[in-house]
Amino acid sequence: MESDHEDLAKQDWESARGNNEVLQKPPKEAGTWLSSRYCLAYLAFFGFANVYALRVNLSVAILSMVNSTYQHGHSSSNAPPAVSCQQNIINNTVTKEGEFKWDESQQGVILGSFFYGYIVTQLPGGYLAGKYGSKWLFGGGVLCTSVLTLLTPIAARSSYKLLIALRVLEGFGEGVTFPAMHAMWGRWAPPVERSFLISLTYAGSQFGTVISQPISGVLCSSEFMGGWPSVFYLFGVLGIVWCIIWFRFAHSSPEDHPTISKEELAYIKSTITPTNPSEPVPWLDIAKSKPVYALSVAHMCNNWGFYTLLTCLPTYLKDILQFDISKSGFVSALPYLVMWISINVMGFAADWLRSGGYLNTTQTRKLFNSFGMLGPGLFLVCAGLVGCDQVLAVVLICLATCVNAAVYPGYNSNHVDLSSRYAGVLMGISNSFATIPGFLAPAVVGILTENNNTRGQWQIIFIIAACVYLFGTIFYIALGSGEEQKWNRSKRIEARPLLEGSDHED
Repeated sequence: MESDHEDLAKQDWESARGNNEVLQKPPKEAGTWLSSRYCLAYLAFFGFANVYALRVNLSVAILSMVNSTYQHGHSSSNAPPAVSCQQNIINNTVTKEGEFKWDESQQGVILGSFFYGYIVTQLPGGYLAGKYGSKWLFGGGVLCTSVLTLLTPIAARSSYKLLIALRVLEGFGEGVTFPAMHAMWGRWAPPVERSFLISLTYAGSQFGTVISQPISGVLCSSEFMGGWPSVFYLFGVLGIVWCIIWFRFAHSSPEDHPTISKEELAYIKSTITPTNPSEPVPWLDIAKSKPVYALSVAHMCNNWGFYTLLTCLPTYLKDILQFDISKSGFVSALPYLVMWISINVMGFAADWLRSGGYLNTTQTRKLFNSFGMLGPGLFLVCAGLVGCDQVLAVVLICLATCVNAAVYPGYNSNHVDLSSRYAGVLMGISNSFATIPGFLAPAVVGILTENNNTRGQWQIIFIIAACVYLFGTIFYIALGSGEEQKWNRSKRIEARPLLEGSDHED
């Protein structure tokens, strides 16, 4: 019975391929906003909100954890610490000293240590999700990180090295999340809705940042549960609560969903390449694919600028623009609030252009990716050149994240275009490259600002990010593609015209 069901799905898919209906719109009976696939997107949205809340809360909390008097007194330079934008300092502001004696370089190592573990589980996460399903892998990764987050205050007060080790383990748990989710959308997302569903899901990352940073700032300035430790207790508990909901209602594939309508199931299966976990991953073909290299380089270059802001923006606002800790959490969340809104708009616009026939998938991916990488580079450079104007600097950073949202229907949806069957593996590959900036970018910031934490040094940091963005844009334009690759199709399915009627393969 299962075999007959699988054969029928393959016949439906072949029929759709043969009639060039790969981008067919969903029939009314398949539903949209309240359908099973959209409900999965909503649930995954809050999942990634937790993923990023668990990841970035330390960026704000560390400002209250560090003893700045010790830091300046034990600088390797004999010169007094430079203070930028002194006119922005409010004289009656009282700063509570932290309990940990870490310099800028040590802080950079702590902030970047998460990514040493994160990079290890990228490829295994994508492979395991494709072979065994994403539900338990994704939920288990978040659960692991949530539990470890609860232990952060204990680890920090025990030793500097233990905190680093704990952050590495947190990264190890979260490393499976993006590959697992991409593998899940490879089974759930019809091509015509792909940009929007993926963008909606990962918009949760920005929402989590928007919520966690201001709340972290308020908690750090309070006496609730000791101030900064309450940040880790709150978000650790929220992560565990979400995991319980996810394990109850999420399903790895449409076939596993007990209440999906027959019409929606038929629609999804007729537009997506059937999966066959027993077939080996075509590693050699993937290794030779130019589009895979293109999206991997674009992913890595985008993350350099993104992680520079994500982990270091609160420090820039506090030390350079002189925002106090209770306000810096709110202000540093503004760019991600703008990005959260923009991601959904960009994803919808990309699918509208594709479904309307205005642009093909390759053109859409390259257009949005270029806009999403060149724009942030320009605005970040401008933000470093506006002096001590707090409002204008924050506005420019918000514009940078607003246009950066275009990369979600750019390279970030491209894995599923190239191969819906191995989308998790492709995300594991590209996110492995993209994790490198996660520990390099904070380290570079720490090196450039140690003993010289000035506006001039941050201008250099923003210029470096802009150059990396430019390189990634050019590389993706040159080698990127939105066409399904031949190695995505099962060997048991006769070759058919590829996405958008082309037999091209790089």
